[in-house]
Amino acid sequence: MSVKIVHGGGVTAAARLYGGRPEDWLDLSTGINPNPVVLPDIPVAAWHRLPDQYLVEQAREAARHYYRSGYISPLPVPGTQSVIQLLPRLVEPGRRVAILAPTYGEYARAFETVGFAVDAIGDIELVREDHAMVVVVNPNNPDGRVLSVGRLIALHAELKSRGGLLLVDEAFGDMSPETSLAPYAIDMPNLVIFRSFGKFFGLAGLRLGFAIAEASILARFEEWLGPWAVSGPALSIATSLLAADPSAVAKRIGERRAALAEALAAGGLTVVGGTDLFALVADRRASDIYTHLARHHILVRKFDYAADWLRFGLAPDSGADQRLTQALSDLDNR
Repeated sequence: MSVKIVHGGGVTAAARLYGGRPEDWLDLSTGINPNPVVLPDIPVAAWHRLPDQYLVEQAREAARHYYRSGYISPLPVPGTQSVIQLLPRLVEPGRRVAILAPTYGEYARAFETVGFAVDAIGDIELVREDHAMVVVVNPNNPDGRVLSVGRLIALHAELKSRGGLLLVDEAFGDMSPETSLAPYAIDMPNLVIFRSFGKFFGLAGLRLGFAIAEASILARFEEWLGPWAVSGPALSIATSLLAADPSAVAKRIGERRAALAEALAAGGLTVVGGTDLFALVADRRASDIYTHLARHHILVRKFDYAADWLRFGLAPDSGADQRLTQALSDLDNR
């Protein structure tokens, strides 16, 4: 039996343990824009009918321009988690998989659950000839590590020479488009890129992502997911938002990230990594800090594999900033 991965979120469970109503908690445990964008108008037909092909095509065209993927039309998927589960089908049974770690735990789980040997490696220089697929989250969750486009292109070339695949998860890439491999994907046939839609736009509940790869791989994903995998409203929203100017969203995220950094510094915490959507803190008191904040009904992300780490997501406004700052100041007065 596979081990269940503990993710961010879980306010309901935290409220049961520490009290309070879930809706009154400040959830900083996820890497999601805390200020969801205003939803565009959604045609009634998107709700009334099964998703027509033209809705899919419109969303793919908008995604192609947004992600700058050349003639590759990204495939809409019902959250990238749905296609993570499908990755083992792309790899010959009995082959080994390398995952640049530490990172999002569902990748290792997806492969190990169906019997693949998985090697967690700390540097891509440790990729071996027997690795049939290499998984890189870039920018990485939770430490924000970024590998350059050049290094990833070189790794892809190495893997391609022996029939291997490179999977690059760019879930947190919207704020740093210069790090994306999407513009180079047309010349990288053994590459798969996953993009998240909900993190940047603050619409994680929509359960929408995109896969970028050569046509044969996207066709396999589409077949495995089955018909109508993505809802009509989700496709309609994606088409509108991906075609709009994202600069205001990015500006607001930048402001919220700066406010988080200020609150953590005021609380005497040391930031050791992160992205524009979260900060990673290292502190030997991490477990006590987590519990202290939970008693103030503030939820952050702790890690079973790094006892001194805590991940802080963005607060939605200045009032929430002050709430966090006050709770951290109370830490030294217990």
